[in-house]
Amino acid sequence: MKGKILVTGGAGYIGSHTAVELIKSGYEVVIVDNLSNSRAEVIDSIQKITGTKPSFYNFDLCDAEKLSGFFKAEKGITGIIHFAASKAVGESVQKPLLYYRNNLNSLINLIDQMKVNSIPDLVFSSSCTVYGQPDKLPVTEDTPFKTAESPYGNTKQICEEIMQDVAKVNDDLNFIALRYFNPVGAHESAEIGELPLGVPANLVPFITQTAAGIRKELSVFGDDYDTSDGTAVRDYIHVVDLAEAHVKAMDRMIGKKQKRNYEYFNVGTGNGTSVLEVIKTFERVTNQKLNYKIVDRRPGDVVKIYANTDLANNELGWKASLGIDQMMADAWRWQKKVSNI
Repeated sequence: MKGKILVTGGAGYIGSHTAVELIKSGYEVVIVDNLSNSRAEVIDSIQKITGTKPSFYNFDLCDAEKLSGFFKAEKGITGIIHFAASKAVGESVQKPLLYYRNNLNSLINLIDQMKVNSIPDLVFSSSCTVYGQPDKLPVTEDTPFKTAESPYGNTKQICEEIMQDVAKVNDDLNFIALRYFNPVGAHESAEIGELPLGVPANLVPFITQTAAGIRKELSVFGDDYDTSDGTAVRDYIHVVDLAEAHVKAMDRMIGKKQKRNYEYFNVGTGNGTSVLEVIKTFERVTNQKLNYKIVDRRPGDVVKIYANTDLANNELGWKASLGIDQMMADAWRWQKKVSNI
């Protein structure tokens, strides 16, 4: 066994896929999740895929006392991958305090416990939103942060600053922030995938739910952006590729291969795809016609962003391998399963 990894938010979309890849790679996985945007059945689905059931604890990381009790009970954790956070850009504009409270306090509490329990390594779920609307594309790790377009993006910037400041004065603590772009798709088994509670905030689950008849129509937020077809452009990455990047980051830390104790990497495909291109790809790959309409722009959205991933390719030995066709096919297979289509 390589080590015992705490995956916070491990019942969620990216967390569950990462738990699968960690187990496949030889790690023991322990999951903490408060199930605010996930389901406990996901733990059973991870077991179905891997043959191994991870330990699971249901509580909120913002509760410092419960977190301390968890580490007293669950000995031997060697590293942490921290996903647990509120993550919807639009909601963060409406409920900024919720986002600052959840996203900052959970990280601070974890770092406190890393120090108390001598846990050296933490991989952090960051986001391309730290860059705001960049002046030049593709985005590299040297692209300067701009004022965040949303409280969500701001929490990711602040969390990175917290880790950077802590790393400067704690040589025994190591951090890697993975700045990822837009995760989509699902595991090929259709055992796990993106299943938001309530109305989806992200494009692809809204697409699949519209195709499944759960949503009456899909809203495309703006068609007057300065892009090829007027709709916003993002770098969509298959969630399994993204999960593998977290395993590579943990391998790097455990193998003592970091060049400094705070590092950060872009994790994307390097390709920009517009909202309308995603819709057309989904329709072509699945033979499903989508009912969509153009509506006003959404507050907090950037126009266009995609990654330069050379640093992650070279330093982590990681590269995205699954394309947009595969992302749409897997997302639809997952939706059909959960909708009994």
